[in-house]
Amino acid sequence: MKKTKNRWLIALSAIFIHLSIGSAYAYSVYKNPISEQLGWSGTQVSLAFTLAIVFLGLAAAIGGKYVEKYGPRKSATVSAILFSLGHIGSGFAISIESLPLFLFMYGVVGGIGLGIGYISPVSTLVKWFPDRRGLATGMAVFGFGAGALITSPIAANLIVSINIQSTFYILGFAYLILMMIGASYIARPEEGWAPKGFNSKEAGGTKIKADLSQLNANEAVKTKRFWLLWTMIFINVSSGIMIISVASPMAQDMVGMSAVAAAAMVGLMGLLNGAGRIVWSSISDFIGRPAVFITYFSIQIVAFAVIPFTTNAILFQLLILIVLTCYGGGFAALPAFIGDLFGTKQLGAIHGYILTAWSLAGVVGPITVSYIREVTNSYIPAFYIFTALLVIALVVSLMMKADIKKVRQQNEISDKKSLVS
Repeated sequence: MKKTKNRWLIALSAIFIHLSIGSAYAYSVYKNPISEQLGWSGTQVSLAFTLAIVFLGLAAAIGGKYVEKYGPRKSATVSAILFSLGHIGSGFAISIESLPLFLFMYGVVGGIGLGIGYISPVSTLVKWFPDRRGLATGMAVFGFGAGALITSPIAANLIVSINIQSTFYILGFAYLILMMIGASYIARPEEGWAPKGFNSKEAGGTKIKADLSQLNANEAVKTKRFWLLWTMIFINVSSGIMIISVASPMAQDMVGMSAVAAAAMVGLMGLLNGAGRIVWSSISDFIGRPAVFITYFSIQIVAFAVIPFTTNAILFQLLILIVLTCYGGGFAALPAFIGDLFGTKQLGAIHGYILTAWSLAGVVGPITVSYIREVTNSYIPAFYIFTALLVIALVVSLMMKADIKKVRQQNEISDKKSLVS
């Protein structure tokens, strides 16, 4: 009889994969050294990261069905090869001073590996943790948030002690090893598997509601709640990534923080981004995903409305860090929310489609705040714009809650009719 794998080791495997690909958030470490060594402009160097986020969403959307068809091990292996190749190729591009090759290797090849790696473990973890969906996906996505914390100091030290191209080579091979270790163990549970003592209606004293439906990706896209969720993710990511993209100069400009203090705040942002993924996703297991998203947007509306009037550096940092927990929490609660709404039939593929919102937000958020700063010489108008967007997101999240309630009532009526007949 085939021995069942340890679901906590499955979660650890997912964390290995996400820790590696999460290093993408440490990209700012490379910007100045590359510009100084090769003379490429800051905009040219930043384009590689923008491309990586765009191709993350595209790869997730297109590769989601591949993940469902061939399983997490094969897709994680493909991700490991592409993501590490993107870094190694980036090192080679720098050594021959080729900007187009650098953009292609880091932005396109690495971005595709990033997207496939992001979704590979998610649907698998949801199936291994039916009792704690939020916690399970939160653990994996925490790895993505924490990846930058680990990579930033390592990459910075390697650049100083060796050189930039060698840094990309070393990290590329390190990611390959770490991701292949994760890929070698990860697997789906057998059909019908459940944790020992698991009650499908209750876990940890909390009632578990049945999934709203069991839909494939093409069916899910045709529903109202898919687009409500897409809009919620788009606005949540746009708001968070707007702050991430200009955090250091914004802190110096708005509340007079020193460059060193602003850099320390950026490090804390990475920590809170990661911590928010675990904390909020765990909370969502108890209060429900609709309620946790309503909470995200309510908190952020207050924070974004207060920040423009804040002159105290400590209060400014506190508000920014709170926003970052909501930003990370949105990513962590998303896979579990998808499972609640559409079931686990093609969760990876549906997750991929939703992540196109991240691709678009990764362009819209930074471009909007940069343009406003350039035109008005101030970051404050950007907060007014994003406050309005967050109000829209709150309304959409309330519509989502109402839609879920309506569908549940319809399902109950259908179940009663089936029993009668």
